Amino acid sequence: MFAKGAAVIQLFEELAPKHYAMPDDKIGLQLGTLNKEIRHILVALDVTEAVVEEAISQGADLIIAHHAIIFRALAHLRTDTTAGRLYEKLIKHDIAVYIAHTNLDVATGGVNDLLAGQLGLTDLGHLEDVHTEKLNKLVVFVPKTHHEEVQRALFNAGAGHIGQYSHCSFNTEGQGTFMPGDSTQPFIGAQGKFERVDEVRVETIVPEAAARRVVQAMLKAHPYEEVAYDLYPLDLKGRVFGLGRVGKLPAPVTLAELAGTAKQAFDVPTVRVVGDLTRTVRKAAVLGGSGARYWRSAKFAGADVLVTGDIDYHSAHDALADGMTIIDVGHNVEKVMKEAVAKYMRERFTEKRYTTTVTASTINTEVFQFV
Repeated sequence: MFAKGAAVIQLFEELAPKHYAMPDDKIGLQLGTLNKEIRHILVALDVTEAVVEEAISQGADLIIAHHAIIFRALAHLRTDTTAGRLYEKLIKHDIAVYIAHTNLDVATGGVNDLLAGQLGLTDLGHLEDVHTEKLNKLVVFVPKTHHEEVQRALFNAGAGHIGQYSHCSFNTEGQGTFMPGDSTQPFIGAQGKFERVDEVRVETIVPEAAARRVVQAMLKAHPYEEVAYDLYPLDLKGRVFGLGRVGKLPAPVTLAELAGTAKQAFDVPTVRVVGDLTRTVRKAAVLGGSGARYWRSAKFAGADVLVTGDIDYHSAHDALADGMTIIDVGHNVEKVMKEAVAKYMRERFTEKRYTTTVTASTINTEVFQFV
């Protein structure tokens, strides 16, 4: 069974919810429709003409990309322009384009975690906090015979996390009462007869972003025709999500040695370095994309070096004057997201028994040549 478009995005947004994105970021469905079966997904960094041709050759219905294809407001949609021809080709072949940008940067297991992992960073923190998770409390009353089944469904759907602890709940035994009406089909009891049932009150924590999914899982596992439950917001804050990562290197190295490691780890032919190449670095910050404005955040976080892309001349001078070192590995290193997202989607489809195919684009979209 192929996944419907809405189901595809629901699964993807469990990895990178839209509300993680920075304000005004261009994310979400940018072209086409998700109101269809999705037989094949192509995961790409950029949506270029070569990538679109790759999608067509593979019979893809959907491209999930990191960088937007519609970044500025369109004054017109002319098919005699480069952008217009690209949009026309996508529409003619019924290929939808969905963008996940800073929400995928921020996400646990997203772009910046992947980059930090390739450098071997440990004891990770955020370069800049951008989102704090809101929490809800779910209370549901379950017959004792189905207590374990419903509780398991809640945990599997994402409930019960408190800090580094999972499967957290509080369970109280008691008696529930009810009288089924004339048009009911009660799981326990009979129409018009007052019933007392041994039940368990289950209380657990639910992240706001997962509330819909958790409630759906609970209702599916619960045996009752009408389920008694409460879901209410808490004045407590959950996990904090942020841009970039800061962590310890596996061992102290010189700036020059780390530059060499970065070239190999990110598969780039060259890097630009700001600072004394003989300086020893122990703690590094990493940020995918354009990181020129984040060197001060890296220094404040105690990093000896910032590994990022798109450093401009004046920002480099400012950082150097303030004693901060930088390794500019280029914007294209965000390509790490292609295979990682494809792998995540394959795993989720396997869980759901969908037969939708997912492939990572093999097109190199690096715009610069190094001579």
